[in-house]
Amino acid sequence: MKRTTYAKYAAAALAGTTVLAACGTESVGTRTLDVSTIADTSWVPQKVTVDGKDYVLPEKGARRKARIDFKPGAAEPDVGGGNSGGSVGCNSIGADVDIQGDTVKVSDLAMTLIGCPGAVGRFEEKFVGVFDNDLKAELKGPSGARTLTLTSPQNDTITLREQKAPALKGTRWSLGENAYLTLTRNNTVTGSLGCNTFNGRATVKDGTIEFGRLATTRMMCSGPVMKTERQLAEILTGKVSYQQERDSLKITGASGESVTAHAE
Repeated sequence: MKRTTYAKYAAAALAGTTVLAACGTESVGTRTLDVSTIADTSWVPQKVTVDGKDYVLPEKGARRKARIDFKPGAAEPDVGGGNSGGSVGCNSIGADVDIQGDTVKVSDLAMTLIGCPGAVGRFEEKFVGVFDNDLKAELKGPSGARTLTLTSPQNDTITLREQKAPALKGTRWSLGENAYLTLTRNNTVTGSLGCNTFNGRATVKDGTIEFGRLATTRMMCSGPVMKTERQLAEILTGKVSYQQERDSLKITGASGESVTAHAE
């Protein structure tokens, strides 16, 4: 039986080996899908089926947090948990993954030890029990709306859905505690710097966002909050560059200072 390490899951635990070999394919109708492409996508757990019983990912909050990634990485001896993993709504999970044909081999799994209440905890327990295995992978559906099914040797399954990258405009991008921005389709921006709210013009073009002068409220907050506000305001000034990768958005100001936002 494979051994699962339920250990304190530090950042170093994500530095383990994940070897993602290409080759595996699954046929869906007249279309062939390459199983190795699961490494280029974030996957949202939908349900786990154990002994014929379905366990569905519960709660809206858990669904926002849940995401599994399959990532390559360099080996780091004697460290539990690799680059693959993420969360199914409560604890962080890391594992080494080797994809051989249509088989996803999960090993050296490690996770944090947060006590997860009720249905979230039950779902996580079932998920980990199935995930820590040599799993047969099946991809179905069109690009952008694919479903990934992983089947254990005991014929238990995990069903995951492809996570779509959020739109740059119309998405609320978190900049930190109480700070966020939303770019609108009519070239404006609204948001908060952490204490004060703001609005103004913002034109997106060719990998840049050009901010007009932002109108802000004038509330006084604690020293550290105001310092962070000033730093954010400096970055969100004039023409800035941006890079979006899935649900993260890196904004770099003219000074070279940057902030990374995450889709909410």
